[in-house]
Amino acid sequence: MTDTPEKSKSHGRLSIKASLKPRDLLEEPRVVKGAWTAKVITLFPEAFPGSLGLSLTGKALDFGLWRLETIGLRPFGEGRHLNVDDTPAGGGAGMVLRADVVDRAIVAADPGLPRARWPLIYLSPRGKPFDQAMARRFADADGITLFCGRFEGADERLIAHHGIEEVSLGDFILTGGEIAATALIDATVRLIPRVLGNQVSTEEESFSEGLLEFPQYTKPPVWQGRAIPEVLLSGHHANIARWRKVMAERLTKERRPDLWRAYCAKHGRDPNEDQER
Repeated sequence: MTDTPEKSKSHGRLSIKASLKPRDLLEEPRVVKGAWTAKVITLFPEAFPGSLGLSLTGKALDFGLWRLETIGLRPFGEGRHLNVDDTPAGGGAGMVLRADVVDRAIVAADPGLPRARWPLIYLSPRGKPFDQAMARRFADADGITLFCGRFEGADERLIAHHGIEEVSLGDFILTGGEIAATALIDATVRLIPRVLGNQVSTEEESFSEGLLEFPQYTKPPVWQGRAIPEVLLSGHHANIARWRKVMAERLTKERRPDLWRAYCAKHGRDPNEDQER
């Protein structure tokens, strides 16, 4: 093993050309100029693309609508054994990722763009909660670099030096940032035009207007004695839209009072109003 960092692994398509020879879907490079790109700094690059390579996000990745690049942290490590961590200053359990090691990986991944166009994110339980608005902000950028933490986290000096934005998936602890990075990328990539095929669907989902999504139904019309609400079978689009809005508001008020209060404040409504309308 050498001290020279390995090339990062990327996923995405360079071009589509007619050929009698089958294309190896893992060959490199497959990059579309200007495609939204996610760069992931991780100790476990083999964790990607994982589920991101499946279904619609996987097809979009293959067709070059977005690009994924993993930067392995280990090759930037110190010494013969390429150490990436050390014991916490002041004592305590666990290990802490070294600032100098992670810094080298961040510099190698730097796209040379302002943070507004290319955010640098550290997946951390103490970060700002990830939400749909944040996903849209990331999707509107040119790309994003995600640093996946491990152990007890990273040296605070690294975070301060680079002004890294800390983002949390919720009030729980994971063994590392890879799962969180996958979820964040998935939520962001699906907002990129043409990834889902039907962009209207993203406008009617939970959180798109600050409300949870209304209940959905499909065939058969009656199942286990439960019928689809009659209004949805009426063909009256205005009544259907009104029913869906009322149900979305009712579910939000019952299940997410925090979202309901924010929604009412935004629209000048009383959060204690009667939903039976």
